[in-house]
Amino acid sequence: MADITDYHRLGEMNIQLGLKLLAHVWLRTRELTYGRWDELDYDANLWRVPGERMKMDRDHLSPLTPQVKVILERLRVLAKGSEYILPGRNHLAPVSNNTLLYARYRMDYKSQMHGHGFCSVALTILNESGFNPDATERQLAHVPENAVRAAYNRAEYIDERSKMMLLLWSDYLCKR
Repeated sequence: MADITDYHRLGEMNIQLGLKLLAHVWLRTRELTYGRWDELDYDANLWRVPGERMKMDRDHLSPLTPQVKVILERLRVLAKGSEYILPGRNHLAPVSNNTLLYARYRMDYKSQMHGHGFCSVALTILNESGFNPDATERQLAHVPENAVRAAYNRAEYIDERSKMMLLLWSDYLCKR
C-alpha cells in the first residue's frame, strides 16, 4: 500500500487511486475498469456491479466504506464527467486493464502481485479474524460449490460484509 501511495511519482494520480480502489473492493481488474458512476448507491453504501461484467454472470454487491467513498470522490474529479470511474485518455472508454497491470510492473511487482491478489491476502486475514467464510466468499462474488447449497442459499451477507470491509479491511489497508 505504501508503494501504491507513492505511485503518483511514477504515473498518473487516477491510476494510483484505481490501484487503491482495487485493493479495497476486491473486484477483478476488468470489473473495476469498466465500473460506471451509475452503479454506485451512496445512500445504501453499495456498488452494484452488473452480472454481464462479473465472472459468474450474476450481479454483485460490494459495500462502500468511507475510505472507498473518498477514493471515488477524488476519481470523480479526475474523470471530468466521464460515465466511467476510471476513464481512458479520451474519457469515452474505460482505462485499459493493461494500464493497471503495467502500473504494478512499474512498482516492481511483476509476477509478485496480481490485481486479484489483494483478494487472497484479504480472504486469509479476514478468515483468520473469525469472519463467516460464507460472507468472505460472497464478497469475492463466489457461490457455494455444492450445487444444492448454492440453489438454496442466496444470502448476500451484506450487513456482515459491510462490517468486515470497514472494520477490518479498509481500516487495515489505511494503516499500511
